[in-house]
Amino acid sequence: MTGVGFGAFVRRAHDAGRLVVQPRMGMSSPELMRAGLLATRNAAATTVGTITLDSYTRVGDLESAKLAVLEGVALNGYPIVSHEAATTLNVLDGIHGPGFPVQVRHGSAAPQDIFRALTAVGLDASEGGPVSYCLPYGRVPLRDSVAHWAASCELLATVRESGAEPHLETFGGCVLGQLCPPSLLVAVSLLEALFFRRHGIRSISVSYAQQTEPRQDAEAVAALRTLCARFLPDTEWHVVVYAYMGLYPETEQGAYRLLGKAAELAVASGSERLIVKTVAESRRIPTVAENVGALEYAAEVAARTPRAPLDGTGTQTYAEASALVNAVLELDDDLGAALLAAFAEGRLDVPYCLHPDNAGFSRSYIDVDGRLAWADIGKMPLNGIADVRPTQAVTSAELLESLSYVRRSHDRHDPGDTRAHEPASP
Repeated sequence: MTGVGFGAFVRRAHDAGRLVVQPRMGMSSPELMRAGLLATRNAAATTVGTITLDSYTRVGDLESAKLAVLEGVALNGYPIVSHEAATTLNVLDGIHGPGFPVQVRHGSAAPQDIFRALTAVGLDASEGGPVSYCLPYGRVPLRDSVAHWAASCELLATVRESGAEPHLETFGGCVLGQLCPPSLLVAVSLLEALFFRRHGIRSISVSYAQQTEPRQDAEAVAALRTLCARFLPDTEWHVVVYAYMGLYPETEQGAYRLLGKAAELAVASGSERLIVKTVAESRRIPTVAENVGALEYAAEVAARTPRAPLDGTGTQTYAEASALVNAVLELDDDLGAALLAAFAEGRLDVPYCLHPDNAGFSRSYIDVDGRLAWADIGKMPLNGIADVRPTQAVTSAELLESLSYVRRSHDRHDPGDTRAHEPASP
């Protein structure tokens, strides 16, 4: 490794005992985007910057994005393809560098234009994946997404010729964001990392989104780290934890409780980076100040949390995730073909995901202890491994109730928990 780039920055921070915290921030105005990056860099925390793109760019509607730029219409993110390269260079000038790397986040199943635009301005870090940026978000055929992402990885890998080490983060550990048992999140995150590696990317982060029960989350991250050590021995990798991706608490206290638990999970599990959410998540797009507040609060919690990683192999989550990964890898030496076959055969099956290329037989539920469990494994190779409760039928009303479980449980007043998860100062 060159020691230059996003992955190397995160590794150095981790080795120094610091958790890297990151917002999900994107504004269409270059002036506001620059101000957001400056505020992130200047926060009282170890941070990396984020440029999150707009919805038009994400789905490839570049004509609408360009028209919005020309007419000065505000978008829900930064249209990096539609802004002139000189404009984005001005946004980054004096901010982006070895001491403050910036990642482009987007959500696209076909990110070639995005990768061309970001590399043209000297950026070298992004995220996504052929499965995770296809199945939950639209109707792009999985076959097309796999082809697009293979080409995009190879495009990004050419940045190495300039002396940088390009970095990609899997979004696989966040598939559907909620109600997906952790073993499937771990498996998809690892498989996307292997896909990136086989298409030329040597610096990778694997994601895991905070779910419904802290102990189960800790087991999942331990399983993910163990699988990465096994399957990515020649790769610079780290783990990024996402604060809960589903319905966020509506109260300020509840939001801080949940974010605090995410920070504790990240540090205790040995993870290197955390993507935060803010007190405004349940109502609107957060302000820059609210993002900075979340970054600094997460850093405060991280600083007082000891590392206490669990054994990675002796859990139900590891057994299921390992079985899923092995079942996919045995399908084809070409990992893209293996992923297509796995979904076609139902070896991978995301619960409650309506994409046409997802089998749609699997179902999950939240058990009495708050853990995510399987009600139906469909055709996934988990017979005799998963603890399936086929009698646990999930009605539409129960599904809706489950979707709000985390919000309700953290908004509920608990004086003891509040003291543990409120900011030190307003």
